[in-house]
Amino acid sequence: MFNVAQKSSGAQVVLATSSDDKFPPENIIDGRQDTFWTSTGLFPQEFVISFASLMNVKKVKMICSNVRKLILEKSTDNEPINFSPLTERELENSEGHWQKEGIDLHGIQAHHVRVLIDTGFDHFVAVNDIQIEGNAVHG
Repeated sequence: MFNVAQKSSGAQVVLATSSDDKFPPENIIDGRQDTFWTSTGLFPQEFVISFASLMNVKKVKMICSNVRKLILEKSTDNEPINFSPLTERELENSEGHWQKEGIDLHGIQAHHVRVLIDTGFDHFVAVNDIQIEGNAVHG
């Protein structure tokens, strides 16, 4: 298993509902701890990560701030369409500190993962990092 949601692994953020030149969505998958993506307000917010190929996904780990309700969806299509729900989570308010959330997915297959931030504890949310543990589907 390795982090299939890294830019260095061929992953891309193909959609984000907000973008700030200082805090772009690509910061989510750059592998650095000193960068992040921030929303520009309003909810829901979302971003889609596309992998280089179809992946077996075991776990998602996310470091974020001010996220109240998180929804994960997946698509196995070549294009990021036809998403189906995976799970929903209510996160604890971390009072200005990074939230660290781990979600077991038990080996689902996905070519794309959509992360929906349905509500937040503030007007703005931030995502520092997402790690998606998995490996390529062979055959």
